[in-house]
Amino acid sequence: MVQTVQLSISNGQFQGSVRDALVRNCAWRVECVELPDPSQPCVLVLDEAAFARLPLPLCNPERVVLVTRKDPQLLAEAWDAGIVSVVSVEDPPSTVLLAIMAAALRVAKSSGISPSAGAASAQLAPENPSFRLKRLKIQ
Repeated sequence: MVQTVQLSISNGQFQGSVRDALVRNCAWRVECVELPDPSQPCVLVLDEAAFARLPLPLCNPERVVLVTRKDPQLLAEAWDAGIVSVVSVEDPPSTVLLAIMAAALRVAKSSGISPSAGAASAQLAPENPSFRLKRLKIQ
């Protein structure tokens, strides 16, 4: 399954560097869009203008990466909207890429597709019922 990332960043140079980093380092489909489509099951990388155009409350805000200035009012709005990934335009593309990768993992987890899907989960209790926990005596 190919992960999709929608980039809606008005700064063409910054958008290009993020797009190039994604194409170079990840096997993802990158769509540069004027208006992001939150109905698509993908990561949305938005600037302040694109964020302002989205209807609130956001559906699945954990998949949004907001690229913004360090403006306390805007950061509060992002927090209230449930956005957990906020990066600055001053951040290097590698930092932005890490935020996008984290959001992609959250998208995969929420859709039931995860890197560990199908793996056996570790048991919390031992299979041997005669096993007993011993208390540590402290003197």
